[in-house]
Amino acid sequence: MSHPTPDDRLIVALDVPNLLQGMDLVTRLGDAVSFYKIGLGMLTGGGLALANDLKQEHGKRIFLDMKLFDIGATVQAAVRGLAQYDLDFLTVHGDPQVVTAAAQSKGRMKILAVTILTSLDRADLDANLIKPGDIHQITLERAARALEAGADGVIASPQEAALIRALPQAAGKLIITPGVRPLGSEAGDQKRIATPYQAVADGADHVVVGRPIWASPDPRAAALTILADLSRATRP
Repeated sequence: MSHPTPDDRLIVALDVPNLLQGMDLVTRLGDAVSFYKIGLGMLTGGGLALANDLKQEHGKRIFLDMKLFDIGATVQAAVRGLAQYDLDFLTVHGDPQVVTAAAQSKGRMKILAVTILTSLDRADLDANLIKPGDIHQITLERAARALEAGADGVIASPQEAALIRALPQAAGKLIITPGVRPLGSEAGDQKRIATPYQAVADGADHVVVGRPIWASPDPRAAALTILADLSRATRP
């Protein structure tokens, strides 16, 4: 049997409680997956150690999803510390002052700005006192401001990928889309979703998939199905 060629457009979210379970999933996925996301849920379960191990010892690419938000000096200090791990992507909130601070101490990491979380809808924005208006338009405006402030890319729903890709500020920048679900998958806690093929066809550089892979009885087979879907897609 020939070994699959990893397609780093697929980023698998290691949404498991600790380092041991994370490494178990990575082992089960084997050479099918080359890019992993580690977020706050695993931070106290050895997430940074796992990120460093996967990067340095296993040659994987790593997306650290911390969604940093604080005053400028604190963001700079946090990003400077994380840059020592030589990871690939780091998220911060897309407020321009936060992005600018992060960009000043990122090293070789790419700073990705969070626009509007893909788990939110207009009712959630109302509850959070976010200004009235269409959620897609607000996401577009936040993306443009974050890119102008120095972000290397943005995190956005697949439903906004095409709109963001068309922005002048998005030239040469990255678009990473969570909220991606293969056909037949449940939406889970995501409210603005698309298939992997659709997300890339609409302008995404990478798609983030978690539950449909780690909750599958056969995570490797689930990942290969997504990779096959991605192989049909060409970014505009």
